[in-house]
Amino acid sequence: KCYQSFIVIIAVVYEVGRGCLAGPVTAAAVILKNPIPGLNDSKQISSSKREALSRIIIEESIYSFANISNYKIDEINIHQATLLAMQEAIMKLTVTPDLVYVDGKFTPKIEVNCKAVIGGDKLISEISAASIIAKVHRDDFMKKLDKQYPVYDFAKNKGYGTAHHLNALKQFGYTPWHRKSFKGVVV
Repeated sequence: KCYQSFIVIIAVVYEVGRGCLAGPVTAAAVILKNPIPGLNDSKQISSSKREALSRIIIEESIYSFANISNYKIDEINIHQATLLAMQEAIMKLTVTPDLVYVDGKFTPKIEVNCKAVIGGDKLISEISAASIIAKVHRDDFMKKLDKQYPVYDFAKNKGYGTAHHLNALKQFGYTPWHRKSFKGVVV
């Protein structure tokens, strides 16, 4: 008898930075090669654990990132920019997946079967992995941006509309990295 085995390659995609006032929206696509213990929703773990897990995930997976600029967000809106980031991250993978799980309600338009999973970062370890590397990747970018624009405190707020960030916008105006279509940026 001849048996044929099939391997289904599952990728996941996760975005971060959707509600920020500054910086890109970032998506990560991940195909795990091996199970990784300790994965959880990136928002539920400390930054030091997130960074340690991110290094392991990057070593133990096939992954890609896509960043959609604040200019493109202002041009096409945050929802469309998020879907574009997901699409680009999936297309950048070096292996074409058979199925893609997406955290949330919406899936990008691609020629791969996609399944939306609400709360997927708490349910599917691969989505947790994507959430971790996406968050670390974008947070690192915002920390670098903080060195150029320290009055906005990007290292701490990551571009979100904290009271300090909103006060800095009122006092100093916006940077080239701010999303001018977002309420609170142009005052």
